[in-house]
Amino acid sequence: MNKVRSVPSKIALLTALFLLCTTALAIAQKSADSSSHVAQEHQADAAREQISGMYTFLREGEFVQITVENGKLSGFVSRYGDLDSDRGVFLDQFFTRTALKGDALSFTTKSVHGTWFEFSGHIHRGDATSKDREGYWVIAGTLKQFSTDDAGSVSGKSREVAFKSFPDLDNGQ
Repeated sequence: MNKVRSVPSKIALLTALFLLCTTALAIAQKSADSSSHVAQEHQADAAREQISGMYTFLREGEFVQITVENGKLSGFVSRYGDLDSDRGVFLDQFFTRTALKGDALSFTTKSVHGTWFEFSGHIHRGDATSKDREGYWVIAGTLKQFSTDDAGSVSGKSREVAFKSFPDLDNGQ
């Protein structure tokens, strides 16, 4: 009879060991997945920071400055004024609201002389084969330009745009 009782005890012991090992493996896998996810997020942040730089804007000589630090987007638009009072003068319009998630980005600029911009789009690698060529990165999407007249009425226009990165002449040196 002792042998009959010891077989169920051995089965119970083996079952407990099996469950313990399975649980330990599951915990180890979850920890490895979590570490891998953190590493992937760090790589994604590093890749997003590579998009920092100057991009073309609407006219020759105008540009958008994009800066990504610690996954946060900031920057400004530097453009020529359109009004009689500021025609030909460079105006810097800093971003007031931004978002960057994956390759999607958006920004809204501060209003300067009654004009501000809202952009929503994506960033992707352009046709240029190296960073020392224009268009290594391209920001494409919808740009909305808003203006307030003297009476306080707001008007807006929307257009599809593609802003190309300026050549990186520093080459990391």
